[in-house]
Amino acid sequence: MASGVIFHPCFLLSYYLIGLLVTAHNVPQAQLIPYHGQHLMKASIGTPPVDIYGVTDTGSNLVWTQCVPCDDCFNQTYPKFDPQKSCTYSEISCHSEKCHEWDQVHCSPQNSCNYVSGYVTGGSQGVLAKEKAAITSTSGQAVSFDIAFGCSHNSNLIYDGHETGIIGLGSGPLSFVSQIGSKRFSYCLLPFGTESTDPSITSKISFGNGSEVVGDGVVSTPFVDRESGHGYYVTLEGISVGETYVPFNSSGKVSKGNMLIDSGSPALSLPPDFYNRLKVEVKKQISIDPIKNDTLLGTRLCYRTEITNENGPILTVHFEGADVELKPIQTFNRPIKRFEYYCFGITDIGSEYNEFSDGTGVYGNYVQANFLIGYDLETRMVSFKPTDCTKL
Repeated sequence: MASGVIFHPCFLLSYYLIGLLVTAHNVPQAQLIPYHGQHLMKASIGTPPVDIYGVTDTGSNLVWTQCVPCDDCFNQTYPKFDPQKSCTYSEISCHSEKCHEWDQVHCSPQNSCNYVSGYVTGGSQGVLAKEKAAITSTSGQAVSFDIAFGCSHNSNLIYDGHETGIIGLGSGPLSFVSQIGSKRFSYCLLPFGTESTDPSITSKISFGNGSEVVGDGVVSTPFVDRESGHGYYVTLEGISVGETYVPFNSSGKVSKGNMLIDSGSPALSLPPDFYNRLKVEVKKQISIDPIKNDTLLGTRLCYRTEITNENGPILTVHFEGADVELKPIQTFNRPIKRFEYYCFGITDIGSEYNEFSDGTGVYGNYVQANFLIGYDLETRMVSFKPTDCTKL
């Protein structure tokens, strides 16, 4: 250069990223990719940026991705993030306030903030660090943010493929939503198995102003604070099978915040007593004989004939102040692709989640499909709008 000024490569890359910041009227919006019962949010981290595909998880509160070196990690299709190749990566000191916003941390001999994050199917361990993250927007341009994230060097979750980690969307201080300063977000999840019928179909998740769920057909229910964490707990009063109402509790009384809305768990999982009463009623309203004595299926309610709107019941989920109607495409699926089995996708939580022994249920992503679902952290409401998510 004639001026004799030498620019560091990282300065040039950061300048380039700043040039991609969108104006205020554009809505940050990321692609959601259906994959094996999960929905992967595409983002990028680092300078230069590296794409990550995190499980979209409203039931957890940390953003993390597998990093090099990965001592004991699940297989992933995409390259692991290498912090040494990013000039904007920096580890968080164990003595900083940011480190202690996570409840499971300890100091390394090098003063790094080492984290542990546990899930139903395993866990992740690594180092909390700061990095540039970016997602696209409604204009197609990138929006960048500075975030704290987990650089995972040990991950034993049951993933094997496109997933690179988890993007926590809870309301805790280290969730993606909290860190980008968004007071609302919304998403539209695709029905289970969409990637098998048409791998090109994806959907969207949107953040901030412009992501509100409004218009005809919207119903809303409040979420409730619970000591157990920064999740979106709502109150489920019961579920109707056709015209028959099945209460959450036989006594008719329910505890506030008895359901966690969890996009990172596939099934709607109910306490055993409620699940058994609901299954009896569903079975009663389907004229086809279910499969019996199949060791592969256990006690699941399954059929050899596809359950559709014509031969299956409509289930109406009665949240506090909001009735959400579920069609068979949301309540029955093929859990084993090589067999023509169609199984009731609602499960007994006792067989899946040891930590939910207090009568809490989990509202998973199967039954969230084909709804535009919005979370408003100011009004503390979750909204549902029936939507064909394949057409967004």
